[in-house]
Amino acid sequence: MNITLEGKTAFITGAARGQGRQHAITLAQAGANIVASDICQQIDTVPYSMATRDDLDETVALVEETGQKIVALQADVRELSQLRHAVDQGLVSFGSLDIVCANAGIYSFGPIDSYDIEPQRWNDVISTDLTGVFNTIKTTAPAMIDGGRGGSIIVTSSTAGLRGLRSMADYTAAKHGVVGLTRAFANELAQHRIRVNSIHPTGVDTHMVTNPELAEFYAQFPDMADNVSGNLLPVELVEAQDISNAVVFLASDATRYVTGLQMTVDAGFTTKV
Repeated sequence: MNITLEGKTAFITGAARGQGRQHAITLAQAGANIVASDICQQIDTVPYSMATRDDLDETVALVEETGQKIVALQADVRELSQLRHAVDQGLVSFGSLDIVCANAGIYSFGPIDSYDIEPQRWNDVISTDLTGVFNTIKTTAPAMIDGGRGGSIIVTSSTAGLRGLRSMADYTAAKHGVVGLTRAFANELAQHRIRVNSIHPTGVDTHMVTNPELAEFYAQFPDMADNVSGNLLPVELVEAQDISNAVVFLASDATRYVTGLQMTVDAGFTTKV
């Protein structure tokens, strides 16, 4: 299938590295211009190193290599004013908004019992992974409606949005929550020809999963590794490109009548018994 997104603009949160960066590159390869945002700073309760402005600049360079244009801004999805500024800058640069990837997310790990999660960690995860998705849609949907061209909103959930994962009730609650947002906004935005779908990856080979801090945690508690392993297909982790392929598909006219879907790219993780 030859997918083209020429003449379209995609807004992506969490674009400095990992899945977000690959989404930016892959959407650009299909012809879209990119508005990329990322917090580019550390959140204290996140145990692994988060992306930096240098990482976001690298995303810019990689997108520009495709021949497409990109605007990149630091923006915290927890802050509506920062997201509004990023959206406004994207509209100034490209004049329209057609695709939204609500991708930004964080998680933490340990203690092994979720009732021991500290309140600040809970607040950080929920405000980033759930409220951040709401804020992203809240700030982008009006621009898509005003554009009158319809469009596609793609929400990054997780297998944790379909199953309960141990030691991370905060992440699991947030990722279940964005399924509710997906379904609600699919109903509300359909009249504007805006489709809203969620993607549910298994463990992806990015720093968020392969960081040394998580490896140390699993070495200490090996039975916890089932949170990101135990796939039905014989692969431990999928690649970011595998998720980006689904993003491009959902962004394209090939799925013009697909909305409210929970698409798994999970190597059978949620099917395995």
